[in-house]
Amino acid sequence: MKQAYEYLIKLLKEKDIIVVGVSGGPDSMALLYLLKEIRKRLDISLVCSHVNHNVRKESFQEKEFLEDWCHKNDILFESMVIEKYGDDNFHNEARSIRYHYFESLVEKYHANYLMTAHHGDDLMETILMRLTRGSTLKGYGGFYQDIDKGNYHIIRPLVYATKQEIEEYNQKNKIPYVLDQSNKKDKYTRNRYRKVVLPFLKKEDPNVHQKFLKFSTIIKKYDEYIDNQANKAFAKVYMNNQLSISKYLELEPLLQDKVLYNLLESVYMDDVILVNDKHINLVKKMIVSNKKNTYIYLPNDIKVVKSYDILEFVHDIENDDNYNMELIDYAILPNGKHLEVIDSTDLNGNDICRLSSSDIVLPLYVRTRKHGDKIALKGTNGHKKVKDILIDSKIPMKDRELWPIVVDSKDTVVWIPGLKKSKFNKPKQEKCDIIVKYY
Repeated sequence: MKQAYEYLIKLLKEKDIIVVGVSGGPDSMALLYLLKEIRKRLDISLVCSHVNHNVRKESFQEKEFLEDWCHKNDILFESMVIEKYGDDNFHNEARSIRYHYFESLVEKYHANYLMTAHHGDDLMETILMRLTRGSTLKGYGGFYQDIDKGNYHIIRPLVYATKQEIEEYNQKNKIPYVLDQSNKKDKYTRNRYRKVVLPFLKKEDPNVHQKFLKFSTIIKKYDEYIDNQANKAFAKVYMNNQLSISKYLELEPLLQDKVLYNLLESVYMDDVILVNDKHINLVKKMIVSNKKNTYIYLPNDIKVVKSYDILEFVHDIENDDNYNMELIDYAILPNGKHLEVIDSTDLNGNDICRLSSSDIVLPLYVRTRKHGDKIALKGTNGHKKVKDILIDSKIPMKDRELWPIVVDSKDTVVWIPGLKKSKFNKPKQEKCDIIVKYY
């Protein structure tokens, strides 16, 4: 804890405002106590930020314990309760909610720093877990001691200390804390590393955590250099939320990987931990594949779509793209286009359809494509699959899912707006009583 104290004394200055993430456990209470001691030397302000995860009955008692301790020690206390979870990954969602809350307090109090109690053992566990499961270069460095967020810094001062040193510090200073019994359960991967792997490494070298900190620092320096080069390349290959595959493949392999990692980080943000080497390799294989149109799914309903020379990452919610609406006078379509029944027009392209109600069964409907849809093309004696028409027209895969198909009440395809007319379409000189415009 001595190194952490010295680090903070050098870092902090008079009037600094610090938001401290505190669970009430031994690590975060040690950090809060350490900062309280430093406050005796420096005129700093402390804001204790507590998140009640609302999954254990003890959570509300722990909040009361922490609030009472802060009141007795003249420390501002702020807290929130997570009322509802939506993701399957509880730990990932809880982390995201925590940090969004912390950042809101940083903004509220105009704080210089957000501090958390991640320590040396935590860093070792994180690095080992990511080495085992696969990660990015940045990910292999674990977490960083100092992250510049622009208007404030995220600081982990206890990264110099081991779990044992923190326990000894708490015991020496009689620092109260609460214990979360779930931290001992072997079903959590981190706990297995904590109980099995770390004791072995510490037996080899009691100061092994310092070696991991050095490794993390080196990785950060290399990552920052490569990141600088990749950012220049990124601007050339990724525009309007689309990756140009041909330009991407012109990059050096190392920059290709970094650009792809950065792209995934921009898409996933706080959820990037869900992406591993398996997912990244799938994307890389798709990029070099001979298939012109294909797609894969990544965690959190992210759909990676390849359409000719373009690669896109889109949020895909099942069934959200499907629609089927009656076409009476006017319709706004999910692809941003419009269909309108008009009285007359001199135009005659594929954006105009002329129909006779005697040839079809009203009312008309506009819907998304169904499997097996066929259209009797004007000027031919046969039918053609709608899917093949979309492919031949080089319509990107993501646009095909939303492309409007106009059908009558018997579900007969009478028009593919903007692309093809059916045999039911009437020439300008022939009589018709329905004219529809696509724009």
